[in-house]
Amino acid sequence: MWRMALPGRPLTGLTVLVVEDSRFASEAVRLLCLRSGARIRRADCLRSAERHLRTYRPAVVIVDLGLPDGDGAGLIRQIASAEPRVPVVLGLSGDPDGRDAAMSAGADGFLTKPVESLATFQQAILSALPPEARSAGPRLLPDDVIQPDTSGLRDDLAHVAEILSNAHDTAAIDYIARFLAGVARSAHDAALEDAATALARDHQAGHALASDLARISSMVQDRLASVAEM
Repeated sequence: MWRMALPGRPLTGLTVLVVEDSRFASEAVRLLCLRSGARIRRADCLRSAERHLRTYRPAVVIVDLGLPDGDGAGLIRQIASAEPRVPVVLGLSGDPDGRDAAMSAGADGFLTKPVESLATFQQAILSALPPEARSAGPRLLPDDVIQPDTSGLRDDLAHVAEILSNAHDTAAIDYIARFLAGVARSAHDAALEDAATALARDHQAGHALASDLARISSMVQDRLASVAEM
């Protein structure tokens, strides 16, 4: 079926499992799969991903490195060492430095958030497929850029707001900083990304976090109000 891809839909016949806790980022991948002809399944944590992998046989697995219940690099390592191996395993992160961790774990490639370019998405998968599964001949690269619906962004911001209201331990703060930085990058919100990065930096340095958390909480509420008006 891989060789029978429809024109303009080179991933026809493939099933993609995206392991991503951000609804906004997942929606971007869903749209990219839809435009490429691939089917998509989603898992929002390691536990859900492991259930999917026991039940289904995806041709492609895209794993976010920062998941709520653990490190995505560990899942990549597990998938890459399993037999039979999933044909394509890609790492995903809003932090370009995550490439090294993903590739060291055994990933075939890496995508940096935001994933919006149809050509970049298709090429990352097609170039990692086994040679016998690739379509022969030249292929026209699309110049389409997808724009996810803001409902996913609203859900992500509401999720952060809920965690912020109960953020009392180190793990919660680490997760807030990592998750929010990825969401902000996907939404092209530089100010929010800077605030999340500052929270991570100050937390790692052992500084007081009250002002960082108050700033982020205010920014998240502002963004939620703006998205609600769209």
